[in-house]
Amino acid sequence: MHRLARSLPIRAAAAVLAMGLLASCGTASDTGSASEEGSAVELASASLLDDPKGYVGAAHAPMPETAIEPVADDPTPRLPATVTDSQGTKVTVTDASRILALDIYGTISQTVFELGLGDRVVGRDVSTQFAEAKKLPLVTSSGHDLNAEAILDLDPTVILTDTSLGPWDVVLQMRDAGIPVVVVDSRRSLDNVGSLTQEIADALGVGPEGQILADRISQQADETAAAIAAVAPSDVKDKLRMVFLYVRGQAGVYYMFGQDSGADGLIEALGGYDVSGEIAWKGMKPVNDEGIISAQPDLILMMSDGLSSVGGVDGLLDRLPAIAQTPAGKNRRIVDMRDNAILSFGPRTSDILNSLAVAIYAPESLS
Repeated sequence: MHRLARSLPIRAAAAVLAMGLLASCGTASDTGSASEEGSAVELASASLLDDPKGYVGAAHAPMPETAIEPVADDPTPRLPATVTDSQGTKVTVTDASRILALDIYGTISQTVFELGLGDRVVGRDVSTQFAEAKKLPLVTSSGHDLNAEAILDLDPTVILTDTSLGPWDVVLQMRDAGIPVVVVDSRRSLDNVGSLTQEIADALGVGPEGQILADRISQQADETAAAIAAVAPSDVKDKLRMVFLYVRGQAGVYYMFGQDSGADGLIEALGGYDVSGEIAWKGMKPVNDEGIISAQPDLILMMSDGLSSVGGVDGLLDRLPAIAQTPAGKNRRIVDMRDNAILSFGPRTSDILNSLAVAIYAPESLS
């Protein structure tokens, strides 16, 4: 992957994300459709800002729906497949005819579809929203809770998941029922997209197809990273100072993601300056006035439903008035993206980076 890539761990963030997502009245996963987000704009053809730091206004980074492009047509799984999953559990998969692929972002399910095994998927989580899977029955309830009865009713022959969904007792119950459960890496990052893709493919007996898909994702992401690097300021003093806020107004959840939270790598990949290192803001912590004012961000990244949960930019400034004392607040420089996309990566890594980069460096191209 591109040398800008840094880890975007989700395992540590899962508790924070789940707490906010479950407490909110709705999430981007179940209240918005990718198909409603208009057309994609390519950074290479966008109208770039002369002065990204001086721009005034918020921008939504759309993730329009794109068709699944399998790397193989109806591949035949090479089974049995025995793998050691991310928790060190040895699992043997003998039947991949009825697959459940479940995580908080829908990344695993999209990977399975891109591998050419979509017709074998029998259910979905609430974050799996692409057209090819949307008619599948849900096995999550109350947001992102796994529903044991719904899962068992679908009689899956293999379950792929990670640690981002719960309750964990449901996962253990599936194993006790004799269903092979493969727990893949919970991190979502630029530097582990390939290995995650391979984990999923190996568990389903389609390792060669996994390599093809991983190579495709890597090539596309590298090309997008290069396009971003070509337009983003190269001098540190000229880079946009960025922070990532995770907000759920209904639950009173206000976090700033710092070093090793995952958002730091995303900011770097977007050509921004990650302020968390400068102010020694590590991990995910409740945001406070001192932290915001010390950060002095030029731009704030957010999840769309998080921004909506506080009433948009005006509501954010009202609930966190310290933001008004920063360049981002004065210029209303907030960039948001669908909750189940912004930190998901996987097959749409290139699309995520491109859309965010357009919203940052060429927002007028989105109108």
